[in-house]
Amino acid sequence: MSKVTPGRFTTENKEDIVVFLIGMRINQYWKPHKWLPVFASMPPLIKELYQNKEALGFLSMESYFGLRTSVMIQYWRSIDHLHAYAHQQQHLQAWKNFMQRVGKSNSVGIYHETYPITSGQYESVFSNMNDYGLAKALPKIPITASLHTAKQRLQP
Repeated sequence: MSKVTPGRFTTENKEDIVVFLIGMRINQYWKPHKWLPVFASMPPLIKELYQNKEALGFLSMESYFGLRTSVMIQYWRSIDHLHAYAHQQQHLQAWKNFMQRVGKSNSVGIYHETYPITSGQYESVFSNMNDYGLAKALPKIPITASLHTAKQRLQP
């Protein structure tokens, strides 16, 4: 876990970014032979992303695990970077394995959502936090009088 930074911070919003949500839902928990391989396929992909962040355009991510549903919030430099990664060998193999093992079975589901966001159209606040979310993905800056409100931070 990263160190807590005291004070109030925001992130720069001078660049376009992509927020990508990806996850899975265990629909039939009594069939681990179906959902466990899907779950296990993600850590190698995440390792690859972190090892090649600059080249891939990957910025950062956060993970959440619920009783049946998990989600990863990923931050990317661009749609082009995200699409290029989706067509790389390691990801394509994971997708192929999912389709072969699970296919049309309803034992496990996967989903994703993609949100391209234009510079100046996102803002954040981090008070006494570790580097998390956008603060882990983008440069963070102290909140000054000119950045005190969400409206001020949303100015391009």
